[in-house]
Amino acid sequence: MRKSRKIAALRYAFPKTLPVMVGYLFLGMAYGILMKANGFGFLWVLAMSTFVYAGSLQYVGVTLLAGGAHPVYGFLMGLMINARHLFYGISMLGKYRRVNRFRAYLIFALTDETFSVVCSETVPPRLSREWVYLWISLLNQVYWVAGSLAGVLLGSLITFDTKGLDFALTALFVVIFTEQWKSRRDHVPALIGVVCSVGCVLIFGSGSFIIPAMVMILIVLSVPYIRGKKGRENVG
Repeated sequence: MRKSRKIAALRYAFPKTLPVMVGYLFLGMAYGILMKANGFGFLWVLAMSTFVYAGSLQYVGVTLLAGGAHPVYGFLMGLMINARHLFYGISMLGKYRRVNRFRAYLIFALTDETFSVVCSETVPPRLSREWVYLWISLLNQVYWVAGSLAGVLLGSLITFDTKGLDFALTALFVVIFTEQWKSRRDHVPALIGVVCSVGCVLIFGSGSFIIPAMVMILIVLSVPYIRGKKGRENVG
């Protein structure tokens, strides 16, 4: 019975991850090729994609590793680049509240793309939510690791100019944003995100806008909720 529940959850989750699979295989390959071009082989790529598993940070990590950056600098850079995951985690508290067995891994595997899939997913009552969430997260990481390792092998066979390969990650973000825009009628949250991000880029610059933008987005999106809660308390 338990095995059938796991298989049913896998069959449901797999189609949900297909867009991520296409993106992650090519993004992972680009990352693997960049790592190989900078002198890092199979084991380095496997370890980074398995234990770090943060696309944008891994791309930056190529430069950090190649330049012999200080570990403290690498830590601070990673914190700055991935600070947005603090807000992802807060917004996923409701989704993962009743998940017990896989919560630690689900938190670890919450990439931008996995967040987009899980956040908008309503699991049917007949299926196990925690197994659906696990399969979505695990499959996405498998795609990333497989693409990265394929990139290392490809980089060993051919040599070419790798300039511009890191833009593939930006391209995937644009595709996900477009799909989210098309799938929802309410575009206010997306517009708030765009306006806050552009404003913070103009104020803080392209190298330091992420954290202020996320804070501003969180504040703006929280205002209607806080007002509604106060209104209900006053009525009560």
